[in-house]
Amino acid sequence: MLFNSLEFAGFFPVVCAVYFALPHSRRTSFLLLASAVFYMAFVPAYILILGTTIGIDYAAALRIESARGRARTFWLAASIAATCLILFTFKYYTFFTSTFVGLATFAGWQPSPPALDLILPVGLSFHTFQSLSYVIEVHRGRQRAERDWHVFATYVLFFPQLVAGPIERPQNLLDQFRARREFDPILLTSGLKRMAWGFFKKLVIADRLALHVNDVYADPAAHSGPQLAVATVAFAYQIYCDFSGYSDIAVGAARILGFRLMENFDAPYASTSTGEFWRRWHISLSTWFRDYVYVPLGGGRAGPWRRTRNLLVTFALSGLWHGAAWTFVVWGLLNGVYVAAGHLSREWRERFWQSAGLNPSGTPRRALMWATTFLLTCLAWIFFRAASLSDAAEILSRLGTGWNEMRITTENCGPRQLAVGIAAVVFLETAQRLHRRAPLTVTVGRLPLLPRWSAYAGFVVLVGLAGVHGGSRFIYFQF
Repeated sequence: MLFNSLEFAGFFPVVCAVYFALPHSRRTSFLLLASAVFYMAFVPAYILILGTTIGIDYAAALRIESARGRARTFWLAASIAATCLILFTFKYYTFFTSTFVGLATFAGWQPSPPALDLILPVGLSFHTFQSLSYVIEVHRGRQRAERDWHVFATYVLFFPQLVAGPIERPQNLLDQFRARREFDPILLTSGLKRMAWGFFKKLVIADRLALHVNDVYADPAAHSGPQLAVATVAFAYQIYCDFSGYSDIAVGAARILGFRLMENFDAPYASTSTGEFWRRWHISLSTWFRDYVYVPLGGGRAGPWRRTRNLLVTFALSGLWHGAAWTFVVWGLLNGVYVAAGHLSREWRERFWQSAGLNPSGTPRRALMWATTFLLTCLAWIFFRAASLSDAAEILSRLGTGWNEMRITTENCGPRQLAVGIAAVVFLETAQRLHRRAPLTVTVGRLPLLPRWSAYAGFVVLVGLAGVHGGSRFIYFQF
């Protein structure tokens, strides 16, 4: 069930009404049922996969907590292996077998591994990582094993963030299912405003820019440098608004029910370094890899070169998490190189800035750092969006062509469509900058009643009139 669908428009109000009408003792079970219905709207049979993952990690955590010594590590390893085997089978089996066959064929061998015709369950990587964080935290002694199966299952299946995050930690979410709560009109209005902002990002910006991006990236060889450049920048905002829009809707929907989810984005394109970008982008995943991969590998404690190795391994795995293709691995490695190079060159860059007479807090220096960070990020996005490495190479090779013509529009995205998209992006960035100075919801909330509700109604009308209402999927559903 898509957030931007009529089904959800009917589903969510009913869930809220029934949830608050039920006694406290029955609410968690009802949320579990509602979450199962929400997920089964995609492929009903795949609820069995989530049920299997839930059963494995629920039982393993109880074993981990009661065990001592090496037995604790055994049960953790068994849980991780079983859960990751499910993820590997559905998401990575074909990728690894095709890569193996390609290498073997190059070496003169002709293997024929069995083929599996499987559809990737929606959001499999998200709920796998959320479940894994639970057993890891129990093993580390920072989380008690959950005895109530309904509570743990709802923690994994909670429908607002089930399909595309945020990837919650058990310390934040598990105990919230036990809290007694009453319907709160303040949370209702706050949640609806957050959801409206998410729909603006998705419908007005992401889905409109997708018209241009899809045209260009479907056939890079048929498009000129200006079209490719515009499409690449457009994709940077498409994926941001698509994904952060989902997170906004998830946070808002959970807030209406009285739950607090973590923030997943913090204006990432305002970053002045790639390291800062990754502290602002997909925060729940970045911190997941930091805590469970980068730090256990040694983090930055063992010197600059081992830190570089740890960064590259972590970012390569992050790229592979996003998709079973070499384009994602290259995207991840490229971002790892950016961050590692930032660490290794810090002293040299500081001497350069000082010799140029540019103050650390001055506008010229920060503008140059921002422009460099945004350019590097967009170049990396080419590998993320391209259908293949050869397409990515084609795009990079053609970026310098056709600038004498300056044609930027495409068949499905004419001047008007592109202008609306650009204006919406400018509005977004302006609103985000103002929000960092003073929360816009607070500022608007201080207005008198009539202008305040006129602003809310006008924004909803804007989303309705300027949005692309085709019911398109969110990009991160495929991960």
